[in-house]
Amino acid sequence: MREHITRRRALKSLGVAGVAALAGCAEGDGTPTDAGDGDTGGNGGTGDGDGDGGMDATETDEPTMNGTSTATTNDVSGELTIGVLQPMSGDLSYYGQQSVWGFLSGLAYKAGEAPPADVGTGETTVSVGDVDYRLLVRDTGFTADGAQSAATSLVREDDVDMLFGCSSSSAAQRVIGQVVNQAQVPYMAGPAASAAITSDGESCSDLVYRASENTAMDARSGGRYVANETDVSKVFLFGADYSFGRAVVNNYRTVLEDEGVEIVGERFVERGYAEWDGLLDNAEEAGAEGIVGGFTVATLPNLFSSFLSGDYSYRAFGGFATRITNAVVANTMKNVLGEPLTEEKIRSAKLGPFTTRYHWNQYDNEINDAFVETYTDTYGAVPDLFTSGTFTAASAIHQGVQASGSTTGEDIAGALKGMTVTDTPKGDGAYTFQEYNNQARSEMTVADPIPTREEWADSWAADIQPGEPKARISGEDATIPADSPDMNCSL
Repeated sequence: MREHITRRRALKSLGVAGVAALAGCAEGDGTPTDAGDGDTGGNGGTGDGDGDGGMDATETDEPTMNGTSTATTNDVSGELTIGVLQPMSGDLSYYGQQSVWGFLSGLAYKAGEAPPADVGTGETTVSVGDVDYRLLVRDTGFTADGAQSAATSLVREDDVDMLFGCSSSSAAQRVIGQVVNQAQVPYMAGPAASAAITSDGESCSDLVYRASENTAMDARSGGRYVANETDVSKVFLFGADYSFGRAVVNNYRTVLEDEGVEIVGERFVERGYAEWDGLLDNAEEAGAEGIVGGFTVATLPNLFSSFLSGDYSYRAFGGFATRITNAVVANTMKNVLGEPLTEEKIRSAKLGPFTTRYHWNQYDNEINDAFVETYTDTYGAVPDLFTSGTFTAASAIHQGVQASGSTTGEDIAGALKGMTVTDTPKGDGAYTFQEYNNQARSEMTVADPIPTREEWADSWAADIQPGEPKARISGEDATIPADSPDMNCSL
């Protein structure tokens, strides 16, 4: 504990001048156009997202979450203060909201209660047994500067035990480089999804953990499905011309080529690119049987509009997005295909299937049933793409408290090493932190896009949703292996 306090005091000595001097050092500002870690799921296509599945929520008069931890080894009491960094305002505040709601739901599940509602910036305490989790939520504004400033204040002024969050990968990497490493405070990243956070030696460390899925998992699971479950043998890869898009293309290329699929072309374009007719013609001329696009909501509607309006022989693969991206893409589909959208129209348009990190209807188990019910009752929406990862982050932290018998950040981080998390929306023990890079691996799913079912219309608010799961890709197959040339982290 003495070392812990000394390191925090070292950061405090930086003062305001130190914070100002460090601002602006990282590449990318985490602006809405840099939302690659957030809303595409790394696969391109419709973005980031999950599946259908049609699970019935448990019918109870009052929302309850009956969470029990089989990993409990110690009776612990005390307070754990966690600094929460998320965009809580602006165009992408929904990223921050669903991330915080997922985290609160994870703690609430462990407590056997419903999560608190109407949580914004400020202080919220959730008690699980005799442990009080004091959450200090700060708005990052979806910028690296905002995240760094908030993280520095949380460590220097509020003396937090841990940090959690960041929806922007550039923000997460800035926080790691300029705050976590200097203050030596444990950090649970998420939902920021750049693979580099836990695969690059510059950012991975024994202090940095991530339960949330990453872009490599998106691409590697999507690539395996295309290679093994379809008749596609030639693929053209498109990506945004920055770290996110290049990571998607690189991971798809690696998996597809390893599985014997030929890459007939690659092309990177700036975010918001609109002149797609010529590029899609190039893919047709190259003999592509499928295309993949690593893009966010800034580019996807333009791509889909051209694809749906053309007469191309190939299919479009990718990943399901969050609700806000699905809504935009669905509007594009309605404009081109006409209303109402039908499964037949979507199928004939050669869209999908798409991979997904998590969606409310892709997992059929008691934990997810309780999660979907209480989350929907509390927040008026079904759990979305990021919520399983942040639920699991909170669940893992509490499991770490119980396993270590401590509310000290360093002790909890040590307990997280190699942990299989007991309670997760994907099922019992569905996430395991890999010891070589502290990234949790978990199963991914594949589903077709379908028109949103009437039962979900009010709580999903997008005209397309994932259909029934078509395939599961194991966490071991989806993650970057320890011996891969793409894994530059060895802890």
